[in-house]
Amino acid sequence: MKHMKVGGLMTDEVVSALPASSFREVAKMLAEHDISGVPVVDEDDHVVGVVSESDLLARHELIARELMNTPAVTIHAEETVADAARLMVRRGVERLPVVDEEERLVGIVTRRDLLCVYLRPDSEIRRRIREDVLTDALDLPEGAVDVHVLDGVVTLGGRIRRRSQALMLLGLAESVDGVVAVVDRLSFHKDDTRLTSSTRTPHDISW
Repeated sequence: MKHMKVGGLMTDEVVSALPASSFREVAKMLAEHDISGVPVVDEDDHVVGVVSESDLLARHELIARELMNTPAVTIHAEETVADAARLMVRRGVERLPVVDEEERLVGIVTRRDLLCVYLRPDSEIRRRIREDVLTDALDLPEGAVDVHVLDGVVTLGGRIRRRSQALMLLGLAESVDGVVAVVDRLSFHKDDTRLTSSTRTPHDISW
């Protein structure tokens, strides 16, 4: 499965502050660049914190070192967009500084950037499901499953051999970048996800 990486969405021309940047300097950066927060970096470009609009409004310390939230919540460029979204929700942040292998600032990604993934064309989503999921991951014959996509909503129809395949297909389709929801209209020949009493052996019985 190919997933869009943070490095493909991030803004690489990052406005950043220094620990010694003044309150006024940080406020001016936010206003001039129409942004809601800036990473704070040291002399080696390592991210040491983040200052947001709310930090400026809530406190009136004189320099960024006193204003910033630490430790900074960052993400690596090679991580997926889904990873970034989960991290933002879990930590309650609007933006993530993107760092390289040496933890140096290389970009920034915002919630707005992540939402762009859901503007992926329906035709591209359908192609990714057919190629990455049906063919590469599940090795299903061509035409075994009907794939329809409208406004990011995927409808899967058709009859396949086992229920376990259907469940796997649904899960993989949901994880494709740009998919908003998946409608299940699949059927299967055999339910292999539960062990019936007729197939139990004496060794299966709990005493």
